[in-house]
Amino acid sequence: MKSKYLIPVILILLSFILNNNFISSARAENAAFKLPAYEKVVLSNGLTLYLMEQHEVPLIYVSAVFPAGAIKDGEKYGLAYLTAQGLLLGSKNYTKDQIEEYLDFIGADYSSYASLEYAAVKMSFVNTDQDSVFPILKDIIVNPVFNQEEFDKRKTRLLAELEEEKDRPRSVIGNYFNKFLFQDHFYGNPVTGTTGSVKNIVVEDLHAFYKSNYIPGESAIAIVGDFNSSEMKDKIKNLFQDWQTRGIPTSTPDVPIPSYNENRLLLVNKEDATETRFQIGSFGIKRSNPDYVAVQVINTIFGGRFTSWLNDELRINRGLTYGARSYFTELREGGTFVISSFTKTETTVEAMDVALELLQRLHIEGIDNETLISAKNYIKGQFPPDYETAGDLATLLTSMFVYDFDESFINDFQKNVDEMTTKKAGQIITRYFPKDNLQFVLIGKAPEIREAVLKYGKLTEKEISADGF
Repeated sequence: MKSKYLIPVILILLSFILNNNFISSARAENAAFKLPAYEKVVLSNGLTLYLMEQHEVPLIYVSAVFPAGAIKDGEKYGLAYLTAQGLLLGSKNYTKDQIEEYLDFIGADYSSYASLEYAAVKMSFVNTDQDSVFPILKDIIVNPVFNQEEFDKRKTRLLAELEEEKDRPRSVIGNYFNKFLFQDHFYGNPVTGTTGSVKNIVVEDLHAFYKSNYIPGESAIAIVGDFNSSEMKDKIKNLFQDWQTRGIPTSTPDVPIPSYNENRLLLVNKEDATETRFQIGSFGIKRSNPDYVAVQVINTIFGGRFTSWLNDELRINRGLTYGARSYFTELREGGTFVISSFTKTETTVEAMDVALELLQRLHIEGIDNETLISAKNYIKGQFPPDYETAGDLATLLTSMFVYDFDESFINDFQKNVDEMTTKKAGQIITRYFPKDNLQFVLIGKAPEIREAVLKYGKLTEKEISADGF
């Protein structure tokens, strides 16, 4: 870190770690974790502002989100991602070099990115630097210039990254699964794009995308840390009051999420593969689903921790893989449920059969009380650390904004976990853990596994070297 603040920042971080360790111990012994008090304000231009004071250490964390995710890409996959990355490539009042040199000098952390449903800018810095940092943050968000030379460099790097990812099946299998499951629905859009789509993106596309999708009325900024809320509110109002909607907001295509009445199989051939990566799954839940916590408890048992059924059987008992897991990806209007693992080419069918047997066992046998108690204790122990830092809390507040859930997720978490019974577990399994009409995606040496995997479903084949997913 090139900064005169190096020693103070190190001391701050050490005190932060010690403080959080203390808080973790205290919360484990006392009442259930509750979301700290915060203020929510909607500015005159529609921008939503969250303010949460946390005075343990002199740091400020900012999380800003915008309705500019990959679901708005249309056919130009990667456009949202490049636009978000472009925010840091220079603004009206600061060049890229000026932004980087100053923020690096003071020891600030900063990033910009796009996900499927939103784009974000994040920063953290010492509170004494706020008067110099917030004008930079404002200019990055409100006045990006998308410099042609810097855009060309970032586009070139992204194309190289996309080419390299095809050599790492674990990096791309999720894109193949989402596209196979969602087809033409925008939830199948690959966030970082494809080589073919990115090649066709020009800097003018970024200007147009920004104009239509970085909209104050559908955006939010969460600020958590060591500051005075009243003063911070006035500061943000003054900085962002001139930010106005500048174009016609982009709408997402009116394409329904597909449904299936049969098992389907996508086999992606990688000629030099010595192992098979596979994902098995179907549709999942919305992030706002009231059973979100209950689903996490059951998934902890099935595939969400090291001692899960999947990892125990596939890795420890049978030695078929170095890891196996299951997970839910929750979005605003839907999501996915996925069983994910990898194995040697010759044991592909055995590994997949075991995974399917465990899914059937989950439905047939359910969860016994001893196993349920273990999972409940585990997830309660894992939960508070996920939201203990100011940065975690800033991200949580903007997630609440994007995914339309409230603080009851935090405040009622322990109660919702404690209320889980074996009877309710059975209901959750039946409702949310799909076992029929499953979708299978495999990346491996197709000629050696094709005949053996035909039993899993209607076959579609692709070459991994082909553009896209």
